[in-house]
Amino acid sequence: MLEQHNQTDAAVSGSAAGELARRCREVTEARWFALAVLAVILLNAALLGAETYSGLVDAWRFWLRLAEHGCLAVFTVEILLRLGAHADRPSGFFKDPWNVFDLAVVLCAFLPVVRENTTVLRLLRLARVLRTARFLPQLRIVLAAVARSLPGTLSFLLVGALLLYVYAMVGWVFFGQRDPAHYGSIGRAVLTLFLLMTLDGIGDAVHAGLEISRWSLLYYASYVLLASFVLVNVLIGVVITSLDEARETERQDGEGDGVPRPPEPDPEGHHLLLARIGAARQALDQLERDLGRAPLPPPDLAGTAPETPVPLHR
Repeated sequence: MLEQHNQTDAAVSGSAAGELARRCREVTEARWFALAVLAVILLNAALLGAETYSGLVDAWRFWLRLAEHGCLAVFTVEILLRLGAHADRPSGFFKDPWNVFDLAVVLCAFLPVVRENTTVLRLLRLARVLRTARFLPQLRIVLAAVARSLPGTLSFLLVGALLLYVYAMVGWVFFGQRDPAHYGSIGRAVLTLFLLMTLDGIGDAVHAGLEISRWSLLYYASYVLLASFVLVNVLIGVVITSLDEARETERQDGEGDGVPRPPEPDPEGHHLLLARIGAARQALDQLERDLGRAPLPPPDLAGTAPETPVPLHR
């Protein structure tokens, strides 16, 4: 009986958690909820930009502070609703990176160290602007593509740094004495070549190099070909590939992987099933007690019942 009560209590608590998750999920998955949170995020960004004007802050300090606290209250209610939507499966909340990011941003606003530091608090409020990607699928795809392209970008940066260093040393050897303002040291040469990577001022650099040596044309032509065309196109290819992968991942997350999944258990049906099992157990126990109290039939001394003769029909 104690085990039955424990199962019944567990079923009741599971039913309550499932009902809470269902109600919260109805709110968080509604379109008006997403639009309302997005509007508050944009309002928070506008307030953060308005605080850069000292005259506006002096005139509207109280209302700006009140609006900031209102935005924080809305974000707190939002994260509580999202937590409630996973009441039946709490681990599912932390499987979504955006949920973890939102929870960290909201919780940090209540830390005493953060609230006392104005700079950190403003950076934290600025991080809330990134939450717009949660409600904009295309922006979410771009951010995912940037994250996926980081390994390829790191390789690009290593190759680019090596290329800059080699050309900077060559430029220091050939132009260091005649053009110390641009190639007087390795640092100045790297800075000059880095700016020339965007083809800004390449014409003036070529004309200045021709006054020193005609071989400078080969130097600048090879550098522009490798740095501005080959490396930049490689970087664009890495980003485009990552963008395609992120778009495919977003599509699979939205449509599912096509594998049939078993339906989620109904907490109310589970509770009814446990109640029926308990009633069946009680009936079996009562039947066993009735059989124990019933008198047994007298045994047959002969051991076998007399056979009934079978008439023969002729």
